[in-house]
Amino acid sequence: MSAIRQRWHRSAAVVATGVAALVGTGIFVASPASAHKPGWEVDCYAVSVNLTNYNENVPNTISIEAGGKPVLTEQKFGREFSKKIDLPKHKSPLEVHLVVKAGDGEQHSRDEKKMSPVCEETPSSPAPSPSESSSEAPAPSEKPSSAPKPEGGSDDLAETGASSATPMIAGAAGVVLVAGAGLVVVARKRRSAQD
Repeated sequence: MSAIRQRWHRSAAVVATGVAALVGTGIFVASPASAHKPGWEVDCYAVSVNLTNYNENVPNTISIEAGGKPVLTEQKFGREFSKKIDLPKHKSPLEVHLVVKAGDGEQHSRDEKKMSPVCEETPSSPAPSPSESSSEAPAPSEKPSSAPKPEGGSDDLAETGASSATPMIAGAAGVVLVAGAGLVVVARKRRSAQD
């Protein structure tokens, strides 16, 4: 084999190795996150639960208590669970207790408590007498907003699905890039030394 052909084969091998390393690292870094997303909100009327990205191949369960009494007994679910459960009427703040047991590990399970505030009821106004004008609009009653609420269930930062493996993957990508650059430098020095 001629010297030119050998150089070309070495350069092609170095480039192919670098491209393979970059593509392989890109696949690991760009893969979608599949983190469990437990979201739940409590208002004075109901509990809204939205659990997503759970492992459907293992048994997951959820139960909810309000004021020490079950409002949702232990119920199994697969990949997702979404439900709005009415709370009993209460005259003092009510403690709501959510327990989610993920079948694929305790790190994905939840045991959380939130307080349901007392619903403010508007005082009933007396019926207008016939002599009063009927052009006044009736006072709106307070009901829970139907506006969409953010997932996550708390005022903390959003759950992005990032895991503790992210720095390891980024470090591996950096090592691969440095190794590829080193191979290119070595190949060029050999080429220049042979000329």
